[in-house]
Amino acid sequence: MKTLYLDAFAGVSGDMMLGMLVDLGVPLGVLQDTASRLGLSEVEISAGRTERKGIGAVKVNVRAPERGVVRTYAHIRGLIEKSDLTPSAKERSQAVFSRLAEAESRIHSRNIEQVHFHELGSADTIVDVVGTVVSLDYLGVEEMLSSPLPMGTGMVKTSHGIYPVPAPAVTEILRDIPVYSSGIPTEIVTPTGAALVAALASDFCLLPPMRIQAVGYGAGDRDLEIPNVLRGFLGEREVPGSGRTRERRLVFSANIDDMNPEIYPYVMEKLFEAGAEDVWLCPIYMKKARPAVTISVLVPPSREEDIKEVLFAETKTLGIRIAEVDKEYLDRMVVEVNTAFGNIRVKLARREGKPVNLAPEYEDCRKAALRFGVPLKDVYAAAEEAARDLFLREPTGSEEKIE
Repeated sequence: MKTLYLDAFAGVSGDMMLGMLVDLGVPLGVLQDTASRLGLSEVEISAGRTERKGIGAVKVNVRAPERGVVRTYAHIRGLIEKSDLTPSAKERSQAVFSRLAEAESRIHSRNIEQVHFHELGSADTIVDVVGTVVSLDYLGVEEMLSSPLPMGTGMVKTSHGIYPVPAPAVTEILRDIPVYSSGIPTEIVTPTGAALVAALASDFCLLPPMRIQAVGYGAGDRDLEIPNVLRGFLGEREVPGSGRTRERRLVFSANIDDMNPEIYPYVMEKLFEAGAEDVWLCPIYMKKARPAVTISVLVPPSREEDIKEVLFAETKTLGIRIAEVDKEYLDRMVVEVNTAFGNIRVKLARREGKPVNLAPEYEDCRKAALRFGVPLKDVYAAAEEAARDLFLREPTGSEEKIE
């Protein structure tokens, strides 16, 4: 899968995106053609190589003669729709401007159709957005991923006055997207950059396993303490083999040496209720040889805050270590098999369509053992035998796919 990963350690803006894409091989003519397709033929686009703290990068400049033109969201949407861009380019460009319009609408309490974009509606911003989308298509990018985005500090001048950094529009656009404070005293993520990443990136993560084919650097305007460049890695992402799925997960862990051990089973139950995929305990020795326990939790990103709340509320930990991991697992399904002890659900794992593992559901087996007054291991054995027999024929409609 052709993947573009954005390493936005110094922030992101529209011109940085274009510079990075040109450095990756997009001809300047592609951007000029895009402007013409939008009816912005008077726009001048140039690019040159420069340096930021010793790192070579491409600086793209988009200049338009228009002055004082204020476009509404409806105007820009019509401009894109009337162009002869591909349906995919139109759709993704509209998605970016929709992010900008929704943010402006919430900030200024206006109907989204009447939102005035001011500098965000200028010709250079339109070229930044649509040019980025067209460039991604030119490079054959199938997915775009990004690092969490750094936030600067200080104040920034806008058409509405002096605003704090991050600007209100950036804050609105980046809702539910991982950000962190960089401490850099200037705006390093612009509204256009924020909207591009928010609308086009499918995930925010560390650099995933991939075979890098090219690296591009897009230069920002300012001279910062760090190299003011947006770095892009273009390559083929390592995808799991047939019959396997890979997803991003978080692992939370905390060392605890001052909690009653009787509390741990209750904490584990609460963590599973909050959405944990797995919870495990490991005995350890801390400083001065104090016996302690490490509690670890496998967490889907969507349940991060719920799991944190349980750990802080139900344990004595004062802090949590967070690691990002990839979880790769076999395709699985649940099959209900008939045994002498009633129907028992069995989880089947398949690789390339062939069964490789099976596991009877504990609760079904426990209830059957109590109901028939037989050892639990006998129920397990009966369920496993029935499931192995089932492997010899094609799956039936009674199977329930695990999502």
